[in-house]
Amino acid sequence: MKNKYSVKIVIPTYNGGELWEEVAANLVKQKEYVDEILVIDSSSTDNTVTIAKHNGFNVSIISSSEFNHGGTRNLGVKSSSSDIIIFLTQDAIPEEGSIKSIIDAFDNDEIALAYGRQIPHDNANPLAIHARKFNYKETSYLASLDTVKKLGLKTVFISNSFAAYRTTLFSELGGFPDNTILCEDMFLAAKAILAKHKIFYKADAVVRHSHNYSAVEEFKRYFDIGVFHTDQSWIRSSFGGAGGEGKYFILSEIKFLARNAPLWIPVACLNNLAKIIGYKLGQSYQRIPLNFRKKISMHKRYWNNYSDL
Repeated sequence: MKNKYSVKIVIPTYNGGELWEEVAANLVKQKEYVDEILVIDSSSTDNTVTIAKHNGFNVSIISSSEFNHGGTRNLGVKSSSSDIIIFLTQDAIPEEGSIKSIIDAFDNDEIALAYGRQIPHDNANPLAIHARKFNYKETSYLASLDTVKKLGLKTVFISNSFAAYRTTLFSELGGFPDNTILCEDMFLAAKAILAKHKIFYKADAVVRHSHNYSAVEEFKRYFDIGVFHTDQSWIRSSFGGAGGEGKYFILSEIKFLARNAPLWIPVACLNNLAKIIGYKLGQSYQRIPLNFRKKISMHKRYWNNYSDL
């Protein structure tokens, strides 16, 4: 049966390790729905590229210094004539049927973007398990301008760990910013919603993806998020801030841990404090010397071509 859409999967990689082998193997099982799988590798030093080629994926190699969350993914779209582009990360393992499910989202002509549900890896700690349960519900929904009052910033929540885009609209909206510290997915989602398109959260399109972040890693990650929200302040102006959602997350997390892993509550408190401090510093990053920004940022390479004004 001929596919109703031409589909390309784009995966940025760098030293994917054993997890990447499982991602590749699960993708091969669903390859009948895809015309091309492109791996854009940032000069890995392990067998990431070998695994990709062994599984029949196309590979483009760039230097590690060239990688950017937005610009690198744009490369995968610019070289495509596919109807749909699907982005995955090297550590997001697609479950059976996930690729077909996310493709089916585009049967609705109003859909510009779709993203799937993330469930935790087998080794996920209680904090990571709760984060996935909180952010990725079991019920699908549509986000649009009509949901902004109800969902706020959550309206433009999306993750390129597993997300799909209608290629024509991706190009019309200008794609991702070529140089962004992270959140390229939220940037384009916000543009799509403001252009009166819709986003489909497909709860039955599932990948296994989670991180056991330490307090230090959470601090660095939220510093970068603060930088992004400061540079792209129009997003918060249009959809509101994340303060209310953050408070709801903390309360939900404490309740979850009290029932399932009470000894993790002090760890959660420390991690949440690290997030808050990191985010606040990120919002004031322009007052911080460039060398120190690099030290407290998760995505240090972003600052290599950045100069203080």
